Amino acid sequence: MEKKIIRLARKDLDASLKIERALWKIKGIGKNFAHALRISLGFDENLKLGELSEEELKKLEDAVYNPKKYNIPSWLYNHRRERETGEDNHYVESNLVLKNKSDIDFLKKIRCYRGIRHQLGLPVRGQRTRAHFRKGLTVGVFRKKQVGAKKGGK
Repeated sequence: MEKKIIRLARKDLDASLKIERALWKIKGIGKNFAHALRISLGFDENLKLGELSEEELKKLEDAVYNPKKYNIPSWLYNHRRERETGEDNHYVESNLVLKNKSDIDFLKKIRCYRGIRHQLGLPVRGQRTRAHFRKGLTVGVFRKKQVGAKKGGK
């Protein structure tokens, strides 16, 4: 009996997809990282996720959580040179969300420019704000009320 859904890294993945394509569904794993995982584990590019054995799935999950053990280059990781330790790490799913939130909270705490922009809900990376990021304020042309047409009632 062939599986239809496979649980990997706390995420339900479609077993009919190729390995790389299925890994894209995991938050924190993109095209390049999924490709590097597949190459480092030695899987065929046309192999579907459902065709892997239990042992291969455990190895794949271990590679997702511990890419250093499988010689994935550190420039593919999503958190390089951590603030406290200086190490390169790769986070997936809820760990990634928590790490990003803690990084933004740190920026707010030290009151740097990026932290203040996050607090105010404004763009952080230098975008212009004249036309966008209005948050509910309506800016436009006001028409004069047509007094005579409303009173006639025709």
